Amino acid sequence: MRKIRSALISLSDKSNLKSLLQELRRNNVKIISSGGTFKAIRKLKFKCLDVSDFTKFKEILNGRVKTLHPKIHAGILNKRNKKSHSIDIRKNNFENIDLVVVNFYPFEKTIKQTKNHSKIIENIDIGGPTMVRAAAKNYNDVTVITSVDHYSELINELKKNKGSTSLKFREKMSRLAFSETAYYDAVISNYFNKFNNINFPKRKIIYTNLVENLRYGENPHQMGALYSQNIKNKLEQIHGKTLSYNNYSDIFAALTISKSLPKNAGTVIVKHGNPCGVSALKNNLDSYESALGSDPISAFGGIVSCNYKITQKIASKLNKIFLEVVIANGFDKKALKILRLKKNLRLVDSSKISFDEVWKFNSIDNFSLIQSEDKKIFSKKDFRIVSKRKPSRSQLDNLMFAFNVCRYTKSNAIVLACNKSTIGIGSGQPSRIDSCETAINKMSKFSKIKDEIVAASDAFFPFVDGIEKLVQSGASAIVQPAGSIRDKEIIKFANETNTVLVFSKTRHFRH
Repeated sequence: MRKIRSALISLSDKSNLKSLLQELRRNNVKIISSGGTFKAIRKLKFKCLDVSDFTKFKEILNGRVKTLHPKIHAGILNKRNKKSHSIDIRKNNFENIDLVVVNFYPFEKTIKQTKNHSKIIENIDIGGPTMVRAAAKNYNDVTVITSVDHYSELINELKKNKGSTSLKFREKMSRLAFSETAYYDAVISNYFNKFNNINFPKRKIIYTNLVENLRYGENPHQMGALYSQNIKNKLEQIHGKTLSYNNYSDIFAALTISKSLPKNAGTVIVKHGNPCGVSALKNNLDSYESALGSDPISAFGGIVSCNYKITQKIASKLNKIFLEVVIANGFDKKALKILRLKKNLRLVDSSKISFDEVWKFNSIDNFSLIQSEDKKIFSKKDFRIVSKRKPSRSQLDNLMFAFNVCRYTKSNAIVLACNKSTIGIGSGQPSRIDSCETAINKMSKFSKIKDEIVAASDAFFPFVDGIEKLVQSGASAIVQPAGSIRDKEIIKFANETNTVLVFSKTRHFRH
């Protein structure tokens, strides 16, 4: 046990301070503070000694140097049971500091609010992390608190131990403190890399916050958790069973496609990470029915992402099949009443989610693959018409739609589409010809198409057989990336069959 006789408090977030101060007063703890925290403590009518009076040294450099003083750090860092340390403390007329309560300048908040580099730099805390690291290192003798969330735990500890803290408690707070300083430095490091346009520095530091511990990972014998860099930019589950690891995986796959569609329009249905139906029709009910019609069997037990607010009419349709999750940009009251009839159906509001800067991670053991997300916004300039027959405006729009869905489908990927809706998707096959056959079989099984069919491939056709199958199935226009040594043969075949052929200037594998 270590008795707390003096505490240094320096806070950016001054919320819930009164309850802590009351407990410290009950235990006759001497409080030292500075700046805004000192004023806040005095305003709450608690005794407090200013840091400058404690150190006999006035703060300088407009407050940049306040707590960076030997009397502060010797008081925190000295080992109470080490004789030479005790001699140094007495010789210099210093005193022990037993409790450090510090949270940092809001650097992460600042970089979200301004692009003013000078202002951002001034919000890099130096004294705070220095004191926290010192206290955390000397946890055998000193207690460190770095979050308002830990005040109640400290108060309970002091009450239970009559003004003292246990080694176990100090050790826990030390671990949390080092996590806090590491996180803070990671945010700063990433800011400087971004400021200098460096995406892959020599040391890549990743910082995230725990959102929730999951019941398990992909399978019950695996552990899993969800983390996020921005805990405010989050999904809001408003009904149903707890989301699983696999649910989240499919939700992210669905949202990635949804966010690529026109604003407040389009429906995406995902199963096991792959789309089985996508429609970008402006009428929300039509888009849902078209997405479902693409592959109603695979949609069973899948995830539906509605890029719009769900109404009563759409909710009634959704309730007719078994779904794991329904995602939407909000739900009206009547829709919620209908959907909540299924107690296990997970309802997720994604209206607060935005994908501004997305990096994809794939890791095993001590290796990590990192890349930027494939979120290129397609325009007509990204495509080159190579066939003699030119596409109509609607054909080109449908080709671009199909190609967009294709890039979010596991490679090898083939997407058949009509009227800005998928009608057949072939995904994840080792052979491109197999993906063609899968997409064609899905179309033959579920679709009754009267309009023109277009096809998209996520990479070039290495042989004519793939494009031949698509043309034979009824595709009148095809889009694929260029780059095969047989591109000329593909173009020749398109011209011989009077097929529209468009080359994309970019390839879009998804593994």
